[in-house]
Amino acid sequence: MVTTLDDTKRTAIAKKLADMKEIQKLLIANEQQFLKEVSDNEIRDRIQKMLDDDNKNMGILETVNVQYGIQAEPDKTVSEMVKKVQQLMQGSELNLYEKVFQHELLKHQQVMSGLTIHKAAQKVGADVMMAIGPLNTVNFENRAHQEQLKGILEVLGVRELTGQEADQGIWGRVQDAMAALSGVFGSAVTQSSDKSDMNIQDVIRLDHNKVNTLFTELLASNDPQKIQEYFGQIYKDLTAHAEAEEEVVYPRVRPFYGEGDTQELYDEQAEMKRMLDEIKAIDPSSSQFKDKVRQLMDAVGDHIRQEESTMFAAIRNNLSSEQSEQLATQFKAAKQKIQEKLGKQGAASK
Repeated sequence: MVTTLDDTKRTAIAKKLADMKEIQKLLIANEQQFLKEVSDNEIRDRIQKMLDDDNKNMGILETVNVQYGIQAEPDKTVSEMVKKVQQLMQGSELNLYEKVFQHELLKHQQVMSGLTIHKAAQKVGADVMMAIGPLNTVNFENRAHQEQLKGILEVLGVRELTGQEADQGIWGRVQDAMAALSGVFGSAVTQSSDKSDMNIQDVIRLDHNKVNTLFTELLASNDPQKIQEYFGQIYKDLTAHAEAEEEVVYPRVRPFYGEGDTQELYDEQAEMKRMLDEIKAIDPSSSQFKDKVRQLMDAVGDHIRQEESTMFAAIRNNLSSEQSEQLATQFKAAKQKIQEKLGKQGAASK
């Protein structure tokens, strides 16, 4: 039986990621509602940019969830809280200042969830750190949004209390705070970008990096149970990755990548699946197990090198940025369905 690494720690992180997706949907709905209620052009522009960022970050969260490989439902209390906040935002009980204030609190919750996941991943495993890497962008932008919302709250609050305009130096202070944050959080790949999602090369490369990390962790371990668990995660990740590529990516690239080169990718993955099933039948404590894993790692390495060199180049030369991002979205959707299927099969076999 294939044992995977979805132990209690990893399942807890999966649930927290699901919570973040649920909150992200609420943030987007709130900002859409604010655009209907705000008449100030400067505030509208800032909220519109925030909404654009949050739509992009929803794509990143979906990528992280699929890359992580363990699907979970959001906590019941989070789902109930989201429904209550939606009712408040759409109702007339709160004025605009109060609604934006609640929104800023949600941004704070999202920031803390993202940072907590990042810190927890450091304790759980290198493959988890690899999988949740893109979350750093979401964490940065949510903190930047908090600073913007503080500025909006000052403007709205002063108007409400005095009927006068606030000092316009607020916006300069907000920009200074955001600039300082960029040095703390590091690379923010979607900030000031027109990308609506990661492109297919980025998403496939994330998968490649994660499986290479898993191979390294497996070969460094001498614990048969952990070795079996690492292999189980490799089995699940490679299977979902391969099936999603064969369903979505290879048919799309075949016309310009070439019949022969595309068929070679299909053939390599068929051999990889055969090797996975062969290793699954071997006792993890035997010396033969790691020997076979090394052979699989070499085969996967050759396959990765072909995809990341010639196939990626063909995609760059033949697909627009928008088409490459659409392909990434389709790949993630297919991969998530496959992961859910594999999860049900694993549960049924226990």
